[in-house]
Amino acid sequence: MRIIYLILVIIFALFTVTFSQQNLTPVRLQYYDFLKIPPVPVYLLIFVSLLLGVIITGFWGIVERFRLNRTIRRLNKIVRDLRKELHANEVPPMIDERKNPK
Repeated sequence: MRIIYLILVIIFALFTVTFSQQNLTPVRLQYYDFLKIPPVPVYLLIFVSLLLGVIITGFWGIVERFRLNRTIRRLNKIVRDLRKELHANEVPPMIDERKNPK
């Protein structure tokens, strides 16, 4: 498994290097007069966008995980309470006097 992981990392690194070399054209971003960014290579713009997407998605996943854990804890408490109630209302077993004479 480590070899497969290493091969995938090497392939990704080669892709990143070749992509960067092929996309060196500078691009200037501007949004009206509010946002003016000096010229940056296209590859850098794409990688920064990808990184921001990964960070935002990771944050969203963490928030969702906390929400789901809270729901799981609440539902487990309900199950515990219902089990306690079920055991409290359980009818004790009947003892047949004919089979167990004293």
